[in-house]
Amino acid sequence: MSFPTFFTDIPGITLRDPLAELLGAAEGGLIEYRFADAVKLAGHSCPTVAGAWLISVRALQALYADETPERGNIAVAMSEEIDQGVAGVMASIATLLTGATGEGGFKGLGGRHSRRNLLHFGVDGIAGMAFTRRDNNATVDCKLRLDLVPADPRVSHLLPAVVRGEANASEKKLFGELWQDRVKRILIDHAECPELVQIHYPEKQS
Repeated sequence: MSFPTFFTDIPGITLRDPLAELLGAAEGGLIEYRFADAVKLAGHSCPTVAGAWLISVRALQALYADETPERGNIAVAMSEEIDQGVAGVMASIATLLTGATGEGGFKGLGGRHSRRNLLHFGVDGIAGMAFTRRDNNATVDCKLRLDLVPADPRVSHLLPAVVRGEANASEKKLFGELWQDRVKRILIDHAECPELVQIHYPEKQS
């Protein structure tokens, strides 16, 4: 398995999953996630997957500060419906890190550790994606601005030929390199830009 080398430069995040600890899957329940895990889940690396990773990581950092985020203790709400735009893809990455799922998720064990009905779509009053701690109801509402990190202009010229299967080997190689360059710029060069992931703290939390 060979990923672009910059993947290793993207900071990971360590979460504590009490269910994993209970079932002996991870000592202390501590699990480290890397961007490569999100790529494996999605099956590809693109700006949407990168943005979903970044917005989820930033939300967890905002909610937990110096604490280790607790997987399974987070509810996620999205302004878009599941079949709108890239909502489904972004939600899948958020689920990877938070454990939040819809109706088909883990139903719990002994009345605890349920992951069901913690992921909701088409919620009014949300800027983009809202993450809420279940233990104290602290919420952050995050909006992703991928337009602030535009693609290389050559991508739009190469894309039609690539999609139609008419691009030659060098064109396909260049297209892939330029595509991943934008991912790199999102997750490394501009990862700390507050305008890229805009975090809001709702005055009235529920």
